[in-house]
Amino acid sequence: MASAATSPYTTPSATRLTPHAPPPKPLFTPHPKTLLKPLHITLSKNPISDIISSSHKTPKTSEYDDFFSDDDDKPREECGVVGIYGDAEASRLCYLALHALQHRGQEGAGIVAVHDSILQSVTGVGLVSEVFNQSKLDQLPGDMAIGHVRYSTAGSSMLKNVQPFVAGYKFGSVGVAHNGNLVNYQALRGELEDNGSIFNTSSDTEVVLHLIAISKARPFFLRIVEACEKLEGAYSMVFATEDKLVAVRDPFGFRPLVMGRRSNGAVVFASETCALDLIEATYEREVNPGEIIVVDKDGVQSFCLMTHPEPKSCIFEHIYFSLPNSVVFGRSVYESRRAFGEILAVESAVDCDVVIAVPDSGVVAALGYAAKAGVPFQQGLIRSHYVGRTFIEPSQKIRDFGVKLKLSPVRAVLEGKRVVVVDDSIVRGTTSSKIVRLLKEAGAKEVHMRIASPPIIGSCYYGVDTPSAEELISNRMSVEEIREFIGSDSLAFLSIDSLKKLLGDDCPNFCYACFSGKYPVEPTGKVKRVGDFLDDGLSGSMESIDGGWLQGSRNKMGVEEMKFKEEIEISA
Repeated sequence: MASAATSPYTTPSATRLTPHAPPPKPLFTPHPKTLLKPLHITLSKNPISDIISSSHKTPKTSEYDDFFSDDDDKPREECGVVGIYGDAEASRLCYLALHALQHRGQEGAGIVAVHDSILQSVTGVGLVSEVFNQSKLDQLPGDMAIGHVRYSTAGSSMLKNVQPFVAGYKFGSVGVAHNGNLVNYQALRGELEDNGSIFNTSSDTEVVLHLIAISKARPFFLRIVEACEKLEGAYSMVFATEDKLVAVRDPFGFRPLVMGRRSNGAVVFASETCALDLIEATYEREVNPGEIIVVDKDGVQSFCLMTHPEPKSCIFEHIYFSLPNSVVFGRSVYESRRAFGEILAVESAVDCDVVIAVPDSGVVAALGYAAKAGVPFQQGLIRSHYVGRTFIEPSQKIRDFGVKLKLSPVRAVLEGKRVVVVDDSIVRGTTSSKIVRLLKEAGAKEVHMRIASPPIIGSCYYGVDTPSAEELISNRMSVEEIREFIGSDSLAFLSIDSLKKLLGDDCPNFCYACFSGKYPVEPTGKVKRVGDFLDDGLSGSMESIDGGWLQGSRNKMGVEEMKFKEEIEISA
């Protein structure tokens, strides 16, 4: 690796960057740089008119839509990113890697590939397999590509907001894929608009492109440095230019980003190691918090983006977001979840006949609970993987219809049994109450809920879609009140102290804001919530972007009032 003094990037402004990576394996030289200014070509799967025709939310068609939009009443990760440099099959490898990251976003997908210094883009609404086919991938030649899968909560996903974004600026074109959320987005966008910037989307990622475009720094990666110095919040990003792949992670390291290498020397960046596994790339290390990595024909160079504080990685990656076969923040997700279940079995033991899980996210913790408690683990709930977001409603309303579409109880496992059911979290509590009811209607003698995370009392502002604090049941009720509301015979959460003890020396390096309400980067004023895009990217003002206030009153709604509200929603 070239030193700061000998690096081809050395400029007077580069002295603030500190190289800190071992010498990389040599990469082969990419296509020769063209003398023409690079262009970019965008190919969209769906025209915008097919997605949405106005700036309003898609109207709710039935009371069951809430179940599907909430998708099991869980927090949702906004997206996953991938970047590949130095492989002739870059776009196809990117496509496969996005399949592995599909759990991080199901509303939209996109790939930008670089060929002969031209950035070509294909984006679309839907799953990776719906957006891409052979002909689409044939339109993405080149040995460098970046990709993105996106999650959105507001009605139909807007094509204009599907990443990666590509923009042209004075010295060429740049593509970016972003995982995270900027807490100072409103202030940055307002300042840019005051200076004449025109925005085409309602995504905070577009702010990054504007900051890069107005930067006077040279070479390109210093423009990224200058832009990131103005950002506050969570960002794990990959950039593609005509000849470079750049990865960057915010100083707190909220969202994951790992680096790997294929046998031919191609460098790969991805949100999770499961994406590396699928495309046969060997995991090398994490992109460090506050690090920027530049990959080009000269190899891999690493710089310290800025002096970074103590890392605050999202603990919910281990609780829910990441796949169990991934290694995230240097720890096995599977081992973490199994340990969560074991702790529950010791600290919240109860006499039972069988342990079951709420599939799929509660399975590993349930296995840990069952093994530690010495009680059989059984499949008491079967999840249907073939339910989409549209369906034919029954002519006569059926209670808990939405839950029954996705989860089917196994009477042979449950009937006459004292059942422990393990889930990863409780957010609003409405789905948990329906699951308890299903189990009891299937013959369970007792139902004991065990939750493999502490109670969620605060919204996340760092790239996770969570309800406002007022909607979080643990922010309004005690554990006993929640137990009464969901109808279980007992209820226990993983304690925050036990969680921190399990993490050991790594404990200070995680963010627990959703459990404590204490934010490493304090949001101010109205902060855009992830996925709350109310316009189609073509219209709408800052005021039309929904959000959550930092300070929210604790609404102590009683159990009976909550039950009454739920019944009203069901019968409406």
